[in-house]
Amino acid sequence: MIAYFSVPEDVDTTGVDAVASASIVVSEGEKLGNTQYVAELIQDSIGGDLFRIETVAPYPLDHEPLVDQASEEKAEAVRPELSTQVEDFEQYDIILLGYPNWWADLPMPVYSFLESYDFSSKTIIPFITHGGSRASRTVETIAELQPDASVYDNALVLSRNDVASSTDDVTAWITNIFADS
Repeated sequence: MIAYFSVPEDVDTTGVDAVASASIVVSEGEKLGNTQYVAELIQDSIGGDLFRIETVAPYPLDHEPLVDQASEEKAEAVRPELSTQVEDFEQYDIILLGYPNWWADLPMPVYSFLESYDFSSKTIIPFITHGGSRASRTVETIAELQPDASVYDNALVLSRNDVASSTDDVTAWITNIFADS
């Protein structure tokens, strides 16, 4: 399963084929969040079920209110209620988990997701988009939240500025992981 959290910001993309912005990629006329775009590249490479982590209360799509809300949620350790649930979670042995690095941490909805399921004996493979903070300690945080899971420590880490042109890097990364198994 490829689970991801992504918020495509509301920016004017008129006449743009592909662009890296604060958190979007325009692909074939469709506006996607950076992490969603990477999740779809992974699915195109290896197949698998896509699962979008979504919250009951929507996030603002304008950049400043979005980062302000993310900062407030982190400061208060908020666990947003999720509007989507994985059906038959037990069937998955490997979970590719994608998220943007928000304020040098996992987005709070990813905490909600990780705390909603038992990942014991599962493998979690992170892929991360960021605006400069790289992965920070997010991979370690996942391992702390799910100590009985195997957390792949060679996460894919992509700058938001590189996402739109990352097809070859994403394909090589995911292909190498599954070639070794």
